Amino acid sequence: MPKLRYLASMGSLILVTRAAALGCTPGGVGDPCVPEDEYSPTFAGFAETEVNVESRSSQCETRLCITDHFRGRVSCPYGQTSDYVVAQAANANTFDGTAEPGLCYIPRSKAQAVSVAVAPQLLQRRAEDTVYCSCRCDGPDKAARYCTCPSGYSCSPLVPDLGLGHVQLVGSYCLKDGISHQPGTTGASCSFADGNCPSDQASSLTRNPLP
Repeated sequence: MPKLRYLASMGSLILVTRAAALGCTPGGVGDPCVPEDEYSPTFAGFAETEVNVESRSSQCETRLCITDHFRGRVSCPYGQTSDYVVAQAANANTFDGTAEPGLCYIPRSKAQAVSVAVAPQLLQRRAEDTVYCSCRCDGPDKAARYCTCPSGYSCSPLVPDLGLGHVQLVGSYCLKDGISHQPGTTGASCSFADGNCPSDQASSLTRNPLP
């Protein structure tokens, strides 16, 4: 499917679209999803200065998977350094197929390691709070069908109209309450040495399997 990406600096938007989505139902809002980019071994992850919208996601009833100022990979909470990738390249998989602890892998795979450095997730912006299925609840297209947000979610602006087309994704989405939806959030990161993230590398490999 076609893909567009708008690159910009802090406080601006990265928009990824794979198909048009004129409307959606609220069923499935908040369900976890893994963006399609993470199935590439050379994808280094998202940045906390970005917003991504993936339409026609096969993992979402709503067909929309959003990435709301999230850093890293959903499937690799601790990330990996370039030095570690080089050092562990020969041991990425043992003879019995066991994943090497500390390395990032393609979702649902213990056979294909990610080949680039990946930043760790931010403790205050874990994937479960910033990457999930959503739906568009308001926008400029008066002919579009918009959803009603379920409890725990508010209809909040996410994708501004930058005058670059793709108005079918411009507008507000159902976003989790109690989570900042602004860029530039920093703070402590997930640490493999400290084990301070609830879901470790191994369990995240099988998170949210595709149908």
